[in-house]
Amino acid sequence: MRIVQINPQNPQQRLIEQVVAVLKQGGVIAYPTDTMYGIGCDIYNQKAIKRIYQIKKRDKNKPFSFICSSLKDVSQYCFISNSAYRLMKKCLPGPFTFILPAMKIVPKIMLSKQKTVGIRVPDNKICLQIVEGLGNPIVTTSATLQDDFFPTEAFDVEEKMGKFVDLIIDAEPLTPGLSTVVSLVDEKVEILRAGKGNLTEFL
Repeated sequence: MRIVQINPQNPQQRLIEQVVAVLKQGGVIAYPTDTMYGIGCDIYNQKAIKRIYQIKKRDKNKPFSFICSSLKDVSQYCFISNSAYRLMKKCLPGPFTFILPAMKIVPKIMLSKQKTVGIRVPDNKICLQIVEGLGNPIVTTSATLQDDFFPTEAFDVEEKMGKFVDLIIDAEPLTPGLSTVVSLVDEKVEILRAGKGNLTEFL
């Protein structure tokens, strides 16, 4: 397991490329978001995704969300209505997980039974540049094995998850919290979990 220190305001390109190389080799990484540390892998690497299911001891019927680099990127993987697009444009990048109908390009292992996916575009330069460098989304799930523990520093992650991941990104400490989960399926706006972010956009 490696720890890589990356500047959160101005991520060093050569270090981002090192992280991308680990993902391309099927690695699992721990990285900062705008809510807490997450762990993830390339959404097209089934073996790595299965490894994350094992790490998290998660039911296979509960798919993980994934991170896109921009709203334009999201539109390659999900069906977005005009009203959903307007709403998401106000909120992203930000601490929101949007539930949307998936396109066929999304691997089956990432889909719910309803063929929907959870997507994030976090307000964090490091993870957005990693996704851009990789050229497709990465899986996102909290870097913790407990529901009541929010990892906000690389040290937290190393202590609890170090033996499970291939690389940890060390950046500035995060302000912990959960993302707000919003369903935009069938033209209906439904808040499934209230977390960080301005909820007035949905009222």
